[in-house]
Amino acid sequence: MSGIQIPLDVFTSRLNLSERFAGVRSQSLASRFSNLRPISEFLDIKRLSKPANFTEAQSRVNYNLGYFSSNYVVVFAMLSIYSLITNPTLLFVIVLVVGGMWGIGKLEGRDLHIGGLHATSSQLYTGLLIIAVPLGFFASPIYTALWLVGATGVSVLGHASFMDKPIDEAFSGEAV
Repeated sequence: MSGIQIPLDVFTSRLNLSERFAGVRSQSLASRFSNLRPISEFLDIKRLSKPANFTEAQSRVNYNLGYFSSNYVVVFAMLSIYSLITNPTLLFVIVLVVGGMWGIGKLEGRDLHIGGLHATSSQLYTGLLIIAVPLGFFASPIYTALWLVGATGVSVLGHASFMDKPIDEAFSGEAV
């Protein structure tokens, strides 16, 4: 039986996502955050309004995704930190794996000798894997990642669709 095929380009072509992400990859971190908008402009409640129709909402999203892109990255980072704080098991597993990999890497291929225990690097990596995988499943990283995607999507797309364009920008696209 053939699976259902959803043409994703139908959805992504309307938002120009491929061009947006191509620009993100080519920028350095300093230039990426050079256009960070002030919080007073990002949370300006005077510019919040319900879009009249889908076309207006799409126009607002297209404009605001480019205009507030750095602010949206900060929102994603804050939600990521929140998700790790509220899931301490996942945070522990991440710290354990990163710390274990760093510690094994500091041995530079030599064996570990503690008292009568002698362990090679491959034994240490295997031990780390045996401990980290069950803990990783218990920490539910997939649930956390899906929550992060959903919370970021709702926050960013909600803000982008309800935040009206500035007055000077609203009239620049209209024909005279």
